[in-house]
Amino acid sequence: MDTFGPSTYGDKVADVYDSLTFRVTQFTDACVEFLAGHAGRRRVLELGIGTGRIALPLAARGLKVHGIDASEKMVARLREKPGGADIPVEIGDFADVKVGGKFSLIYVAFNTFFALLTQDRQVRCMERVARHLSDDGVFVLEGFVPDLTRFDRGQRVGALELSTDDVRFEISTHDAARQHTRSVHVALSEQGVKLYPIEIRYAWPAELDLMARLAGMRLRARYGGWNREPFDASSQFHVSLYELVPKPSPPQPAKRRSSKRAARRRA
Repeated sequence: MDTFGPSTYGDKVADVYDSLTFRVTQFTDACVEFLAGHAGRRRVLELGIGTGRIALPLAARGLKVHGIDASEKMVARLREKPGGADIPVEIGDFADVKVGGKFSLIYVAFNTFFALLTQDRQVRCMERVARHLSDDGVFVLEGFVPDLTRFDRGQRVGALELSTDDVRFEISTHDAARQHTRSVHVALSEQGVKLYPIEIRYAWPAELDLMARLAGMRLRARYGGWNREPFDASSQFHVSLYELVPKPSPPQPAKRRSSKRAARRRA
């Protein structure tokens, strides 16, 4: 875990990612429908495109999807799928958003934004996103609402999946001062033991809103999920939409009265 980097999680999990069961994968269709409704017919950018769970269905709708991902192994799995070779993908850290042009939709799903491990990197990502949004574009971020009660004295052990043939559980530590968690998902089966490390720096919705403000964006809407559920105190997840803050129009110079009119007024 001491050598954890931007590509570590993706490289470790790439071979089995599409077979894993996550809560968010239950809402893929709703996610695609939601995003397509905000994309228009123009260019779309996914931060952390992975194996294409969302990007491929969007591309199948005729959208010009682009992606960024730090893991070459995850992108290789994307390339193996029908249509995956046609999606331009920049290999690198999406905190820098090193792509050209403007996008009508930029999105980051499944808590992936929290893979940026410092507040500075998260703010920098927001700033880069703002630079690449079209004037009427939107940045969509899906994330969880932090629940610190999950941890007991800064740690947690919890079951993820149980069956007669295998078991998957999570071991985590929590640093409240840095809003940082380090986890390992452990998969036990007759084939042996597999370890999938994860590190994140979580942020509350209000903190994300402030980051967006610093980057020149503002919150347009927030939902409790991809089906536009109301966001309230009981929400465990959120889908937040940010738009550019309109630039104020330059002040117009005052019209000068003609000298003849001014002379008549003085008379």
